Formats: sequence, C-alpha cells, structure tokens
Amino acid sequence: MSKKPPGTVLVLGGARSGKSRFAEGLVVESGLDRHYVATGLAFDDEMRERIARHRTDRGDRWTTHEEPLDLVGTLSRIDAPDRAILVDCLTLWVTNLMMEGRDLAAEFEALTALLPNVSAGLVLVSNEVGLGIVPENRMAREFRDHAGRLHQLVAASAADVYFVAAGLPLKMKG
Repeated sequence: MSKKPPGTVLVLGGARSGKSRFAEGLVVESGLDRHYVATGLAFDDEMRERIARHRTDRGDRWTTHEEPLDLVGTLSRIDAPDRAILVDCLTLWVTNLMMEGRDLAAEFEALTALLPNVSAGLVLVSNEVGLGIVPENRMAREFRDHAGRLHQLVAASAADVYFVAAGLPLKMKG
C-alpha cells in the first residue's frame, strides 16, 4: 500500500546534515513511483564525481531528471498522482538561475504558483544558508537573500516543513 507524502514537503538543513537522506526516505516510504529531479551542474571534477556517486547510489530504483534551470517545466511534465518526486536541491537551482541572469522573482513565483496544483507527492530539499555570518561579497549575500526568500515562499505553501541537523529531523510545520 502506498502512503503519499501530504502535498508539498520542504526539507531544510545545512551541508551534510542528513536532509537528502531523510527526504529520500519520505519518498521511499510513500511506495509511489520514485522520480528524482537533480538541479546540480558539474562545474569541476569534484562536482562531476559527486553527481556520478549520487547517480550510482540511487541506482535503477529512481527515474532521474537532470534539470538545472526549468524546474517548473520539469515538475509540470512529470507530475502524476502515482508518483513521488524529490527535488534536490533548491539552492543549486537558485545558483543556476543567478549564473544565467534569470529573473528570480518570476521563477520563484512560477514555482510557488505550481505547488498547490501538483498531484504527485513532492519533496523539496534545500540548504539553509542564512544561519551563519554575513557573507563578505555581494553575490554571496544576494544568494543567501534569494534562498531565504524562496524558503519562505515554499514553506508558506508546504504541508510539512522539516529542519534536519546531525541526521535528526525536526518537524517545523504540519
């Protein structure tokens, strides 16, 4: 029997906090057809190795969609009530949008407009980057600010929101 994640689930946490593992567990527990939307781009050898390792770890139990920019289009295209979709991660998506000079407000608006209409179980992973010191350069500060705004928008429409630290999930909403 499948147990669909309720509406949209947002999973936040720091680097290596266990957030992705927790999010993957939510999708696996749903029993639904697993889809993984990967937003990362390989700009260097370390990232290429990381992406390859993640692909290997997921194996053939997941259908992977690599989409660094058109997240809304990809979600619209693969949405179905018999699926659970994991997006990992929103902060990489924000980075990609910034690097391409995209209109982030419009992209965020399109995503948040889509969320209530998704019929699949949807789990979104993102790095909480606003807990540290103020970044020393403008681009890093803008990135932090954009990520924080996006998290607020997504959390407002999400059914459940978790914060993961040291592998331990704290339910913040739902």
